[in-house]
Amino acid sequence: MSEQHVVVSGAQIEAKLTRVSAAVILREQDGKPGYLLAQRPPGKAYAGYWEFPGGKVEAGESFAEALVRELQEELGITVTAMTPWITRHFVYPHARVEIRFFRVTSWDGLVHPLEHTAMAWLDCHVMAGVLDLEAMTPPFPVQPVLPANTPILRALALPDVYAITNALANGLEAELLRLRHARPPLVQVRDKELSDSERVAFCRAVVAEVHAYGGLVLLNGSEAAVSACGVDGLHLTAAALMECHARPDWPLVFASCHTAEELSKACALGLDAAVLGPVARTATHPDQTPMGWDAFALLITESAIPVYALGGMTRQDVDVAKARGAQGVAMMRGW
Repeated sequence: MSEQHVVVSGAQIEAKLTRVSAAVILREQDGKPGYLLAQRPPGKAYAGYWEFPGGKVEAGESFAEALVRELQEELGITVTAMTPWITRHFVYPHARVEIRFFRVTSWDGLVHPLEHTAMAWLDCHVMAGVLDLEAMTPPFPVQPVLPANTPILRALALPDVYAITNALANGLEAELLRLRHARPPLVQVRDKELSDSERVAFCRAVVAEVHAYGGLVLLNGSEAAVSACGVDGLHLTAAALMECHARPDWPLVFASCHTAEELSKACALGLDAAVLGPVARTATHPDQTPMGWDAFALLITESAIPVYALGGMTRQDVDVAKARGAQGVAMMRGW
């Protein structure tokens, strides 16, 4: 995973790596998902900044053990359910940190700030459909946010199901009708079997359907095709990903990955998410050997971007995928 060096007074800081666990504490209130941010107190670096709660991993502790201890000390709660998620490396002027973020979904006790100045529960829908944090309207409810935490805010806007169109099997009109009924918030137009003109026309029809209910559409194809279809972003094939020298200039960029090298490249380019697979055997590629959940979990352990499990997935696999550290699942059937 690539890191940046911070230059201060003309000299590079080579700080010792500090390992940190951070909690994305999730709850549902009045049918709406939300998450917790806390404000750093006076006397600490970046005092007044908002962050996901957590702290340093002590000698002999695992990341998970450190998080349980930190949340007891900082918020007075005992975690009863959490899953790994995203790992970020970040260089501050005063420290070089590796932060492992966990999604915390259950705990005992009442959350209250024992070591922070304040805390705020924020609605996950605040960022739904927002592609640029700086361009948010209205302004983000709390400011400023700790720099290493802002990519997590973007990841929170992503759903746990990434729908992939399958017009060849279902028919063009039937696929549009399926979108109208299922209303998936994030859709990839794939359908490479269509002619160029058919694919552009179908993609534009998908955009009209999905945008009508507030969803987002990515096109699996070239940047020129993306421009022609009015979609919200680009989905790169693994081959196209490995040819990239910089992140494509689109608000949302995902990539297909099958190996550690490809996933590392997607992270280095700062893409918004990746799909990784096949995890299980698929009808599309029945002769391809699946990697299985254990290999999938190992490959994404230090991923700096959200990763969707791909290959033979159903909605019943969402919780299984999240338990292994995934954002959720990507699938052509069953969404």
